Amino acid sequence: MPGRAGWGFFVRVIVGLRNPGASYSATRHNVGAEAVANLAASHQAGWRRRPLRARCETAGVRVGRQKVLLGLPLRMMNLIGGSVSYLVRYHRVEVEDLLIVHDDIDLPFGRLRIRAGGGSGGHNGVKSVAKALGSPDFWRLKIGVGRPPSGMDPANYVLKRFRASERQVIDQSVEGAAELAELWVNEPLAARQAAGEWKPPV
Repeated sequence: MPGRAGWGFFVRVIVGLRNPGASYSATRHNVGAEAVANLAASHQAGWRRRPLRARCETAGVRVGRQKVLLGLPLRMMNLIGGSVSYLVRYHRVEVEDLLIVHDDIDLPFGRLRIRAGGGSGGHNGVKSVAKALGSPDFWRLKIGVGRPPSGMDPANYVLKRFRASERQVIDQSVEGAAELAELWVNEPLAARQAAGEWKPPV
C-alpha cells in the first residue's frame, strides 16, 4: 500500500546513508547522501524534519506520476536503521520499495551498482537498516569509493574526504547515481542494467 504524506501518497522511499554534521561532510562514507541531495536539488525540493520522530530530513518529489520520499537521516551510521525503519513504517511503504544509496569500498572507484537484497558487505549503515527492518530485501545503489591504502583501517578510510583529483570523478558518479535513482522509481530493472554499464569519465 502506498504511504501517507501531507501532500499525497508516497510509493517509493530513497534514502542516502551518511553521518550527520559538518565534520563528516564530503567524506567517502557520505557519498550516498550527496547523491540523494543531488536528486532533490534537480527537482528543486526543499528539506524538512518530518516526521520528527524519524530523526531524518525528508523531501518529496514527483518522478513521472509517482510520488517519492527522499531521506537524509540525522543519526550516526551504525544507528541509521532506526530512521529508515520509522520512515518506511510511518509512510506504509513496502521494504521492496525502498532504495538505500551508499558508499562501497569493494566496488571500483567511481563505479555504480544497483541490486535488490543481499548482505551488508560489511557496511554498518546497511547492516543497521536490515536489522531495523527485519529484512534485507530492500534495494541498494552502491557508489564505489575505492579501497583503503595498505595498512589503513577501512573504518578510518571512509571517514576521510576525497582528494581533489578524486573529487572530479566522484562528482560525476554522484550525478550518475542521482539519475539512476530516479530511473529506479519506475524502472528498477532498467536502472540495474544501466548501473552495470555506467562508467566514470576518464
